[in-house]
Amino acid sequence: MCARLPATQARFNHVDGDHLTLLNVYHAWKNNHEQSSWAYDNFVNHRSMKSADSIRAQLLRTMNRYGLEIKSPDFNSKEYYLNIRKCLLAGFFMQVAHLERTGHYLTVKDNQVVALHPSTVLQHKPEWCVYEEFVLTSKNYIRTVTDVKGDWLIELAPHYYDLKNFPQCEAKRALERLYLKKGKGGAGPSS
Repeated sequence: MCARLPATQARFNHVDGDHLTLLNVYHAWKNNHEQSSWAYDNFVNHRSMKSADSIRAQLLRTMNRYGLEIKSPDFNSKEYYLNIRKCLLAGFFMQVAHLERTGHYLTVKDNQVVALHPSTVLQHKPEWCVYEEFVLTSKNYIRTVTDVKGDWLIELAPHYYDLKNFPQCEAKRALERLYLKKGKGGAGPSS
């Protein structure tokens, strides 16, 4: 492995996780005029960037066709990454893991013991995280992980985080506290 790789990758790291780091790479590629030489110099797959750009263009065309408003806070706004994290959770609400007191993660509802994949940029262990992939090697890993807040779970997916259908675990107790804090009595949204 090239000695420049970790330092090069670290320039794009986002404190809240891998999805936002990937977005930082995309923004940097766009700001460098989509140059393949920039991608090569920064250990980025140029074809993957072109593919991401194509998917973004398809999404924009779909939104325009359905008359959906395209709005986003300014890139420098504190709401920018916050909104993206919430959108990730809204889409991947079933792919959430909770950090247990023992220091390992359990996937929500099916209680699979998992660890953050070694490739994550996260330098901390968030209480809740949304993940893109479940990877089974010699150990169960969750890969492409982003820090999310427990409050968002009950705000964005109350139907899924209804405690009546939740297994007994630390995540359920943490959610009960969140529901109590929000004034919902700890029984979930259907109470």
